[in-house]
Amino acid sequence: MTKMHRRAALALVAACALAAPLAQAADPYPHKPIQLVLPFPPGGSFDPIFRTLAEAASRDLGQPIVLMHRPGAGGVTGTASLATMNDTDGYTIAVMHNSVIRAPLVQKVTWDPLKDFTYLIGLAGLTTGIVVATDAPWKSLPELLADAKKRPGAVSWGNVGAISINRIHAERLAKQAGTSFNLVPYKGGSEAFQAVIGRHLDVYGDPGFGPQVQGGKVRLLATFTAERLKRYDAPTVKELGHDMVIESPVGLVAPKNLDPKVAARLYAAFSKAATDPTYLQQLELFDMQPKLMTGESYADYARAQFERERKMLAEIGFKPE
Repeated sequence: MTKMHRRAALALVAACALAAPLAQAADPYPHKPIQLVLPFPPGGSFDPIFRTLAEAASRDLGQPIVLMHRPGAGGVTGTASLATMNDTDGYTIAVMHNSVIRAPLVQKVTWDPLKDFTYLIGLAGLTTGIVVATDAPWKSLPELLADAKKRPGAVSWGNVGAISINRIHAERLAKQAGTSFNLVPYKGGSEAFQAVIGRHLDVYGDPGFGPQVQGGKVRLLATFTAERLKRYDAPTVKELGHDMVIESPVGLVAPKNLDPKVAARLYAAFSKAATDPTYLQQLELFDMQPKLMTGESYADYARAQFERERKMLAEIGFKPE
């Protein structure tokens, strides 16, 4: 090979080396699978709901959406892991919920829920209920509270996580009734329901009760909704004299500084997926209400909710653990 030919060959190799990453960078988003982080253990209500949503969105995006379970800290750890990620390419997203927004108010964290995420879309509202085993002695919430008042600290009450709004409202409910519960944190709803059904836990006060109530495995005493759920003959906590309503939307976030074009592509895919009949059936099964919000609206909600939480925690004298 002549000197000139060698130079031409080297130039061609160099050009190909430069072209490869440029061609990859030019690939339309997405060109590989997307990870969706679920911050709870397998087996809970989020599994079927977000699996059907992911399947519908993947059809629009043309790439698989892989569910990744990263439980811990009552559903905070998995989502919080995105706050410190350097990859802002849209290939890792996570479920966001109010415990993540509340976290800095109740414990020491190194991230900011209002600054360290890109809010993509608000999806649905969780419905919180108070359930006991079908063979438990309490037929109503007043009966349960009356018994708890006679035996302070004896009735066990479970929630997912130690900082959830559902646990905080359980404490408020006990305080109003002049008693206290033995509050037990669980990693996920599946574990807690097994404990209730097996009579290892007296009360469970979280979302995801629908299939268990409809299957006759637990009894719904009351809900923390503004109005009664049409499906069940159960009163609201508010109509029983306790002014408490829990609004708890969930949505999706990505790491901060996500390319707006990628964020828009994800919003378009997931907002379309949110109309999928199978997904809507799952929401209905678990008594979740569709509540679509744009990424901007969801971020606005997070800022407003953070301030509401700050005020509420101050009013009840809550102290971080």
